[in-house]
Amino acid sequence: MRSEVTFDIAAKHDRINTLDARMSEPGFWDSQDAARDTISESNQLKAWVDPWTDLERRGRELSELAELLDADPDESMKVEWRADLERYIKEAERLEVRAMLSGADDGRDALLTIHPGAGGTESQDWAEMLMRMYTRWAESHGFELTMLDHQPGDEAGIKSVTIEVKGQYAYGYLKAEKGVHRLVRISPFDSQSRRHTSFASVFVYPVVDDTIEIEIEDKDLRIDVYRASGAGGQHVNKTSSAVRITHEPTGIAVACQNERSQFQNKATAMKMLRAALYERELAARNVEKEKVESEKTEIGWGNQIRSYVFQPYTQVTDHRTELKVGDVQRVMNGDIDPFIEKFLKEYGSRVA
Repeated sequence: MRSEVTFDIAAKHDRINTLDARMSEPGFWDSQDAARDTISESNQLKAWVDPWTDLERRGRELSELAELLDADPDESMKVEWRADLERYIKEAERLEVRAMLSGADDGRDALLTIHPGAGGTESQDWAEMLMRMYTRWAESHGFELTMLDHQPGDEAGIKSVTIEVKGQYAYGYLKAEKGVHRLVRISPFDSQSRRHTSFASVFVYPVVDDTIEIEIEDKDLRIDVYRASGAGGQHVNKTSSAVRITHEPTGIAVACQNERSQFQNKATAMKMLRAALYERELAARNVEKEKVESEKTEIGWGNQIRSYVFQPYTQVTDHRTELKVGDVQRVMNGDIDPFIEKFLKEYGSRVA
């Protein structure tokens, strides 16, 4: 993993140097849109590279200080060195997890939905507990939350909730939470104080801009002109006014011969091509959406990704990574980073 990250950072360094050289060229601001795109790409790359560069510098300093302390031991300096080393290790682990977020949608905002399983009030209360857990986690990371839909339960809890989580890599982190979550506790709604098992499902979607921009490059087009046929008189029959445009990357072809001039027919054909490509993109997105929807599982036994046990002992267990945390209240207060980080380290490159 470390070598892969180092190689990736080196490649980003090279790209930054290329962009910096471009920004220093005369006439850089002649096209303001292109200039803004270049600056934006450079800033995004530096947001990745700068923390790693700083971490490498701190690593060298810690190594050099360790050699000095071996030669001339100083207990107070050793204590300070160990504290710096612990901070260094935590920062390295955090950046390593972030390096896992390389999916096409990982950097996007997220839509978080929670639904209770069978069990009425008990499961609805559990769904609301999960909502609080994710709310506290998001707030602790500085994410912005917007409640898009909230259906309260009949007696307690919620029937469903959808929350938009806005912030860098919101989806990349929260995708680790997709699945069924299981609760075991003494029910506060049971007059006989019996132990109950409840389920709730969590699903996460990346927020994708609804505006689909269709870019058509001239080099991708084959334009043929020919004589129109059919009604229209002498002009239609004797001039090559009809136009057929083929978009070679997709094989989509459109033709227009309704207008009197080749120019008008070409303009209309381009509109037809743009519409056809738009429909194609929509169809592709629907396929992806259906793929995402198919990942949902039944809310019940055998499908849970994580179990939260309140009685007879306290423990949260992630069944995918086998990570166990004994402080269940800390987890319910939003401290789910250990589960997310462990999942991303083991599965991050294989999960969309």
